[in-house]
Amino acid sequence: MSTTTHPTGTQIVQELPFKWSVQGSIFIIGGLGFMFDAWDVTLNGALIPLVAAEWGLDRTTAALLGTSNLVGMAVGAFLWGGLADRYGRKKAFSATLLMFSIFTVLGAFSPNFGFFVFFRFLAGVGLGGCIPVDYALVGEFTPAKLRGRVLTAMDGWWPIGAALSFFVSGAVIATTDNWRLILLTMILPALLVYFVRRSVPESPLYLAAQGREVEARTVIDDLVRRTGAEPREYQIQALREKPIAWWQQVVALWRYSPSLTATSWLLFITVLLVYYLALTWLPSILAEAGMEQSAALFTTAVMALMGLIGVLIAALLVERVGRKWLLGVSAPLAGMVLVVLAQSLHVPSTAIGWVLVFGVIIQVAIPVLYAYVSELYPTELRASGFGWASTMSRLAAGFGPLLFAALWPVVGLSALFIGATVLVIIAMFVMARFAPETTGRQLG
Repeated sequence: MSTTTHPTGTQIVQELPFKWSVQGSIFIIGGLGFMFDAWDVTLNGALIPLVAAEWGLDRTTAALLGTSNLVGMAVGAFLWGGLADRYGRKKAFSATLLMFSIFTVLGAFSPNFGFFVFFRFLAGVGLGGCIPVDYALVGEFTPAKLRGRVLTAMDGWWPIGAALSFFVSGAVIATTDNWRLILLTMILPALLVYFVRRSVPESPLYLAAQGREVEARTVIDDLVRRTGAEPREYQIQALREKPIAWWQQVVALWRYSPSLTATSWLLFITVLLVYYLALTWLPSILAEAGMEQSAALFTTAVMALMGLIGVLIAALLVERVGRKWLLGVSAPLAGMVLVVLAQSLHVPSTAIGWVLVFGVIIQVAIPVLYAYVSELYPTELRASGFGWASTMSRLAAGFGPLLFAALWPVVGLSALFIGATVLVIIAMFVMARFAPETTGRQLG
């Protein structure tokens, strides 16, 4: 007597045809939150010189603004990643933007620099959850054969948000010279996205993993109907173990695979440190090289917008070349471009050209990095695994600008960018040795 083994609900979801009205709408809603993450991180580069001028701060003290915001994001990344794995993607999906909006408004009315740093930290805690939660949710709704391209394309929202941040900041400075208004311009669209997010269903992979069979089947059956796929019998597989508390997630990650966790942390720390250093200091670097403040912001905005080309290149190549090869080439190359840029500042036209080249190449590396790390962990650890890697990068990026500000006049820009590039190259060798290729692999 033979028995028929039915596919799991997870397999059904990952084998569905992709429809823009179904999975595509979740990609757009998730991407808008990602856009605000980029907008807010990029804002530090515009705010630092303005706040320093208003309150008479030196460069190192003003850099605390970016540090507090990014450290807040670091806390938010592991906090919300763990909460998303324990209580669900949907709840975390909405709450992150709401917290960000509330404390950004309070930050805009800060009476002094101390309050401003504190509110920027709390806004960062809220927004820090967007990337790990959004990637987990979007990835779990996306068919396996397209997951690499979709998750890579998610990063297309980053240059849009970064460019909007610099363009809006430049426009406000040119008209009112009021940095508080720069913060308030983000709030209305962020709140609108918060309300839209509440309509997104819970991840069926999460529901299945938690043993919530009735809810999982409701979402899966609706996805099958809306995508026009042929209905099939399937089974729901729950986790073998109960969910663990969020503060235990990091222990679970290292227990699951020390080599993968170490690799993912190192990749995030080094690659994103290069990008965050550029975002935070390029407006100041260009201004000190003789460019007007508004022109420096505009140039950095165009650099961010050029990242869309990089995201397109990554999306076209990620399934053909593979995650590891594409990341291994693009990330060190981006660091090398910054070194050349630092040596070209005495020729403004040449420097601007290298700024734009950097904008393209770094946005080949980052979306591939995000897609790759999100695929290294099983469903029950995916959001927290990505979240802790993001936490490490935010911590490095938060304290990196402080060290950068202190060492800049001592060793020079070229030496600092060379050091950052060497770290990236080391991370690539570790990835090549200890991490697998994930192209085409089904999520577990």
